[in-house]
Amino acid sequence: MDRLDNTIRPYAWGSTTAIPHLLGVEPSGEPQAEMWMGAHPGAPSRTGRGTLSAVIDADPERELGAEAVARFGPRLPFLLKLLAAGAPLSLQVHPDLDQAREGYADEERRGVPADAPQRNYKDANHKPELICAVTEFDGLCGFRAPAEAAALLAALDVDSLKPYVDLLRARPEEAALREVLTAILTADPEEMARTVGEAATACARLGGDHAPYAGIAHHYPGDPGVLAAMLLNHVRLQPGEALFLGAGIPHAYLNGLGVEIMANSDNVLRCGLTPKHVDVPELLRIVRFEAADPGVLRPEAAPDGEEVYETPIDEFRLSRYVLPEGAPAHDLTLATPQILLCTAGSVRAGEEELTPGQSVFVPAGEKAEVSGTGTLFRATVVV
Repeated sequence: MDRLDNTIRPYAWGSTTAIPHLLGVEPSGEPQAEMWMGAHPGAPSRTGRGTLSAVIDADPERELGAEAVARFGPRLPFLLKLLAAGAPLSLQVHPDLDQAREGYADEERRGVPADAPQRNYKDANHKPELICAVTEFDGLCGFRAPAEAAALLAALDVDSLKPYVDLLRARPEEAALREVLTAILTADPEEMARTVGEAATACARLGGDHAPYAGIAHHYPGDPGVLAAMLLNHVRLQPGEALFLGAGIPHAYLNGLGVEIMANSDNVLRCGLTPKHVDVPELLRIVRFEAADPGVLRPEAAPDGEEVYETPIDEFRLSRYVLPEGAPAHDLTLATPQILLCTAGSVRAGEEELTPGQSVFVPAGEKAEVSGTGTLFRATVVV
C-alpha cells in the first residue's frame, strides 16, 4: 500500500484551525478548507511511486482491479476529502448523470472555454456526495415543506417578504417552491439587498430556528442566497452521522469538520452565497422542487466490526471502523481499490502507522490488515 501525501486547499470559507488540530500541528492563520485524497487531476495525492493519478495510469487493472476498470473505466471513480468549514459554502445543486452529459456536450458544442466563469459543466459526470461528521457539523439539505418555510419567513415580519409567504401558503408544493426561489434569484439586486438586510436583523433578534440564517447573512450580507437558504432544512449532525446529497438536492455546508466522499466531478450549479456565476435558468432546470426530510444517515453494522454508510451510488462506498483497545486485527483486503483514512487514535495499516489525518491507498487485491486503537474510514467502490 502507498502512504498518501495530500494537498490542502486554502478556500476562503475554510476553518483556520480544524484540520491543523486534527493533524496535531500549529495553525498557520490561513484557511485550510479541504484535504484531497485520490487521483483528481486538480490535486492528485502523491505517493512514493509518483502521483496517484500517474500510478493508476501506468497500470489501471493492477491498481484498480479488472472489475472496477470494466465498470468505471481506468480511473479512480471517487474523491475522498477532509472538509473543514469555518464559514458557509455556496448554496448549490449537482446534476444527475444524463443532465451532466447533456450539459457538458452542449457547452462543448458552443465552445464555452473550460475555464470560463460562466461554464457550468466541467465534465460529463454526476456528483453525488456523502458527508460524515467528525465534529458537530451544521448544514442545509433539501427543501422544507412550504408551510414551514412560510412560517419561518412570516415570523420575520418584513413587508417585502409577504408575497413569498403568500405564495408558499397558496400554491401546490412544487409550484410554490419553484416560484419563490425564482422570485428570490431574479429580484432587483438593490431591493433584494435591502430585504436581506431587514431579514438578517430580524433573524438575529429572534434567534432559535432563525439563528443559523443570521450567521449566514453575517458572512454574505445582502446575498439573495440568505433567503433561498431559509427554504431549506437546517441540519446539525453529531459525530458519526452523515448526509447523502443526491442529484438536484439544494444544499450547503455551514460549519464543522467532516469526511466527504463524492464521484469524481466538478459539476456545480450555484444558487447563492457566492460571488461566482449563478445561471438561474440552468439551475431551475436541475433543482428538484420537492420537500423532503434531509435523511440523516447512521452507519449500519456489517461483519468484522465495519460500519457502512449505505447510499444508492456505486462510484463510492464509505464505511468506518472504531477500533477499541486490544481489538484483534482486521483483514480489509478487497478486489477493489481503497483509501484508508485515520481520524482518531493510532491505527496500523500494513506497515504504515497512521495518526489523525494520515491516509494510505491500497491497490485492488493488496493485503490490508489493520490494527490499533482509533477510528479508520474506508473508501472503496461497489462492483
